[in-house]
This record gives sequence, C-alpha cells and structure tokens, in this order.
Amino acid sequence: MKIKRFLSAAVAVLSLTAVLSGCNSENKDNDRGLNKNSPVTITVWHYYNGVQQTSFDEMVKEFNNTVGMEKGIIVQASSKNSVDDLAKSVTAALNKEPGADKAPDIFGCYADNAYTVDKMGMVADLSQYFTAEELAEYVDGYINEGRFDAGTLKIFPTAKSTEIMMINSTDWQKFADAEGVTYDDLKTWESLVSVSEKYYNYTDALTPDVPNDGKSFFGRDSVENYMLIGAKQLGSPLVTDSTSPEQSLDKAVVKRLWENYYVPFVKGYFSMEGRFRSDDAKTGKVIALVCSTTGAAYYPDKVTLNDDTVYPIENVVLPIPNFEGTEAYAVQQGAGMSVIKSDEKTEYACAVFLKWFTEAERNIGFAVNSGYLPVKKAANSASELDKVASSIDSTMRNTLVTAMNEANSYNFYAAKPFEKSAAFRSALKNYMESTTKNDYAAAAARIAGGEDRGAVLSEYTDDAAFEKWFKGLETALAV
Repeated sequence: MKIKRFLSAAVAVLSLTAVLSGCNSENKDNDRGLNKNSPVTITVWHYYNGVQQTSFDEMVKEFNNTVGMEKGIIVQASSKNSVDDLAKSVTAALNKEPGADKAPDIFGCYADNAYTVDKMGMVADLSQYFTAEELAEYVDGYINEGRFDAGTLKIFPTAKSTEIMMINSTDWQKFADAEGVTYDDLKTWESLVSVSEKYYNYTDALTPDVPNDGKSFFGRDSVENYMLIGAKQLGSPLVTDSTSPEQSLDKAVVKRLWENYYVPFVKGYFSMEGRFRSDDAKTGKVIALVCSTTGAAYYPDKVTLNDDTVYPIENVVLPIPNFEGTEAYAVQQGAGMSVIKSDEKTEYACAVFLKWFTEAERNIGFAVNSGYLPVKKAANSASELDKVASSIDSTMRNTLVTAMNEANSYNFYAAKPFEKSAAFRSALKNYMESTTKNDYAAAAARIAGGEDRGAVLSEYTDDAAFEKWFKGLETALAV
C-alpha cells in the first residue's frame, strides 16, 4: 500500500526519538499519574476505513510498542464505519442506552458532533495538557476551530482538508489562446465570472448555426462553503463569531455572494449536473471546478462527450479564488478528535497519544494518501511532503502542495457550531442548489422557446429578482 511506503521513511527515526525522549519525560508523566508498570488503557473510536484504518491500526501498534510501553499507555482503537455512525454511537454510550458500548476515551468528530457532546458536559479541555509553544506549532485555524470557549481546546486537529481549484488545462489552453485569458484571471470570484462569460460566448460561437448553446466553464462541489467562507471574507459571517453563535444575514454581503454565484449560474456560465463536479469534468460539462483536497483524487484524466468522443486531458491545480479587495480565506474542514471527560491520568494519556499521532512526518504519512493535510505548520511544505510521500502521484502532490501553500498564506475558517448549525448548513445547501438549478432550467426553457435571452435573464438577475430570492433565503434558513 502507498501509505505504508509513506510511513516507512519516518517510522525508524520517530520511534527511536520517542524511546529516547521517554526517559527524559518520565518525571513529568509520573506527575500526571502515569506508570509503565501499571499502564492505563485508552480507547479510540474513529470512522476510518480501508487504507486509512489499516494505517491507523499500524500506528496504534507502533505507539503501544514504543512510547506507550515506555510511559504506561495502551491504546485500543475501533472503527464505527462512518462519521454519522460514530456520532450516534458516542451519544448512545454517553446516554447509557440499552445495548450501547462503554463510552470511548477519544472519539473522532466534526465540530457539530463535538459541540453536542460538549453541551452534555462531557468533552475534556485539552489546553491544560499542551503548552502554548506546543499549540503554536499547529495551523492556527485548526486550533481555533476547537476553541468553543476562550482558552479551552475541545477538538484536537488530526488530519484536515481545504478547497482548491482544478482546471482541465487541455481544453483551457485552446480557450486561452483564442481569448487571451490567463490563470491570473482566475484569482478572484469576480474575474472568474468574467472568464466564465467569455468561455460561454467562445463555445457558443463555435456553432454559429445553433444559438445560445454556449458551455458552462465552472462548477463547485460545496455551495454552502462558498456562502459561509465568502460572507466571512466580506466582513459579515452568516454565523456570528461570538461565544453564543447564531445565524446572521447581511443583505449587502449576501447580494455580492448572489451576484457571483447565482447570477452566472442562471446565465449558464456555471453548472452543477452530476453528483460531484468531477463527474461534470468527466463529461466536459465544465473545465474548471472547486473541490476539496480529498475530492481531487477523483479528477478525471479523460473526457467522454455525449457523442462518445473520448480524449485525454491534463490538469492544473490552483488556489481557490477570493473576492476582490479582501484578505485571502479558505475553508478548513475535516474531523478532529475529542477526549471524553474522565480523570487527569486518562485525559493526559489521551493527550500524549494525540501529540505523538500528529508529529510532523508521521502525520504527513497518515494524511496524504487520502488527500488530507497534516496539521502542523512545519509539515505543510513541499519539501516535508516529499520526504515522506515521494511516490505520490502528480495530481495529488500538486493538490497538496497548493493546499499547503493556502494553509501558510490564507486565513483558514470554519463557522462556529451552534445548536442548529447542522440544520442551518443543510438548509443553506438545499436552497442554493435548488434555486440555481430550477431558475436556470426555467430560463433556459423560455429561451429555447423563442424568447429573447437578454430579456429573460434580466427577470432572474435584476434587483427585484434578488429581493425575492433573499426573502426565500430568509425563510429557508429559519430552522
């Protein structure tokens, strides 16, 4: 397996370092109650499957045979198949439901899941087990996501992802040569819309006998991320950054978001047809997309058109665009791990394992095979990646290097969880997807029926149209 090869370069050095450092930290561990002659057992519930589960199991075995043996910690891990199944299992265990297992000491979680358990008073504050210098080694956005309250740390980052832009460079080059556009024209959402309009007109002109058949240039997987990150970037987040988060809609900010996604979508410049935008790239429906780093693994190496024409394509990976005149922002997503409240000895043992698991080279080896990012600042560089993952394929390497550069130069952001945050995010996604798809289809049908394209599109994209759309958004988000 690839991931075994990734890990092998780091294991020997890290294992030796761990054993040697174990003696130096023995007094500190004894202060927390650890004793190698009377080890404490900690259980970890995760959602890893396949290669990731195999890798994690191997790492647990390595820990138990080195650092765990030296310090008196035994880790037992089990998979709960999926994030949703894991969340349900944790809740059932804490509520002592009939047939439920005993609650774990560590569980993998997204912020919403951890927030729910924290409201039960059952998530340990890990900040007391890490120094400020230790926490400063991690990407700031990853640590900030786990701070539900000032000074606390309720979610520990283990492997993260963000979003990048992928381009079908084969078809792009033909368009770029004809229209004089460059990759620099894709740095902002506003200029992306402009390029997308040019691409629609360019492809429409290729068939002069068939009017209004231009192709979409762009699509993105997560429209809710666009809205959440964009609103934060524009200065008025949809979820307030307070100690008691709640939803908030700034009409001017939402209009700018609408103008740079809904409007070009209804005009046919953006598209969303398959389950994922990589599916649309496979069929030539779009030549540019935004997806997660984990989704990049599914980007196609060929296009199959409706007439069964098949041709190979190359790709280019670019940073995600930003709004003009703003600081650079990108989503930070992916599960971390939380610790169940217990006693100081057990909680400290959990912190020792999490600290070991996220050591730079080891964390790179675990993360990269599935398109995840390591969580320490020092690990987010091409040189560190190449030390451990030299055999990674070029698309994934370019994806991770681009994402690592984002980690070092963008503000990473995740909306704070609140009581109804999962329902809020789902409602936002559903409203964005349904209105764009339905209104595009309605406008396209009218144009195909002979109505003037400009007049029809004006009805869907003028100020009155926005007012109607905005009221619908307010209603949809009243969850």
